[in-house]
Amino acid sequence: MFDGLKARLEQLLRERERTDPQAYAARLREALLEAKVGVGTMREALAGSERELVSERRQLEDAERRGRLAAAVPDAETVAIAERFAVRHRERAAVLERRIAVQREELALAEREVVEMTTLARSAGSGTPSDSIAAAWRDLESAGGARPDEQQRQHADADQHRREQAIEAQLAYLKRKLGKDK
Repeated sequence: MFDGLKARLEQLLRERERTDPQAYAARLREALLEAKVGVGTMREALAGSERELVSERRQLEDAERRGRLAAAVPDAETVAIAERFAVRHRERAAVLERRIAVQREELALAEREVVEMTTLARSAGSGTPSDSIAAAWRDLESAGGARPDEQQRQHADADQHRREQAIEAQLAYLKRKLGKDK
């Protein structure tokens, strides 16, 4: 159950340096949510196995009691049948005990991984906006784009400033024309 989630988490960790920290944190939170749901499912499966073991042990006790009662009445056929059922229930209980042991170990591993993922998600969420900008530029450059140099950036900023001034001037003119600016 956790194999797919584990593969996804490993891929996330490999991509951490190449992607936007905020997107990374969001994907990590999604994986953490899936992991928590998986742990809940594992707990339910463990509880189901434990209930099944209790039932199997009860059936074993019943088969052994019936065998003792049949032996007290000298009924060899009933004793043999009771013994066959007792063997089956004993074997089934042994299998369930091993299954439960494995399920407990898997659950402990999964819970530790959820704790680790929670720590990663908390630390990933504390990225700064400059980290996000740097990651965006890395993505753009890896796609073949180029980062503008300082002169291009200053020119673009000056253009933006001129556009904003023109907009303000037009707004002031319209207000005067409509008589709103007194």
